[in-house]
Amino acid sequence: MAADWQWDETLFEGAAAHYARGRLPYAPGLAAALAEALEADGTGRLIDVGCGPGTLALTLAPLFREVVGVDPDGGMIAEAEREAAVRGAAGRTHWVRARAEDLPAGLDTFTVATFGQSFHWMDQVLVAATVKRMLRPGGALVHISDLKPAAGDEGRRTDEDLPHPAPPRAAVDDLVRTYLGPVRRAGRGVLPHGTAGGEREVLARAGFAGPQRLVVPGGQVLERSADDVVAGVFSMSSSTPHLFGDRRDRFEADLRTLLHAASASGRFSERGPSTEVFIWRNLRNDAC
Repeated sequence: MAADWQWDETLFEGAAAHYARGRLPYAPGLAAALAEALEADGTGRLIDVGCGPGTLALTLAPLFREVVGVDPDGGMIAEAEREAAVRGAAGRTHWVRARAEDLPAGLDTFTVATFGQSFHWMDQVLVAATVKRMLRPGGALVHISDLKPAAGDEGRRTDEDLPHPAPPRAAVDDLVRTYLGPVRRAGRGVLPHGTAGGEREVLARAGFAGPQRLVVPGGQVLERSADDVVAGVFSMSSSTPHLFGDRRDRFEADLRTLLHAASASGRFSERGPSTEVFIWRNLRNDAC
């Protein structure tokens, strides 16, 4: 994690109820791509570290005998449990409220550990070493994230062929800064330099082999309502509802005014991001 920032339990406070609706989905072929790459056949155990409301864990649940999701936010765990019940997956999923730094937490060993856009919030060196000991020999650590555009590619992306206007994300970001200040908020602290990077170096030093890189193509047209865009804002750690305090209602009113100006129908379109996957292998027999 960033050297000048300390995690606290309010990081995603109030975000869980907005997460499933507000966040863009992973690329639709992700489960099939991982099934092939990991030779997942419905056996084995998966641990999803920083599972949030279970988005990734439940997507991959059919590939494993048992899935364990770990997250420090009670709201996220409650949403994951609810969604697992809705999907009929409660029998093979288990949800644990804990920080990644608290592992192994008596959870035994796993064949696969996934981090879906969560590793950057953790003490990466500690968590990498711990998870490596929790993986069975030949097991895999899988780092999953939206594929970021290459430098200079942003200007080449076009939304001209979409049926509705794209969400005005730059204007939304400006509005958030108007209310919360120019430095990115994160829990009770700020992240002036963003979250830590260097995952590749950390995992290599921890003794993982690889990585194997996969890109699962997105690009599907997603239709979004104004409510979806509002939920997306409140799902972010930098703009969770509690950060606005008693100005939350005023902020939401201003946000909806901004969205109406961008699309009087309240309908937006955007393309789903591609998903980038790095698969690291635990080749040494050092499981706990």
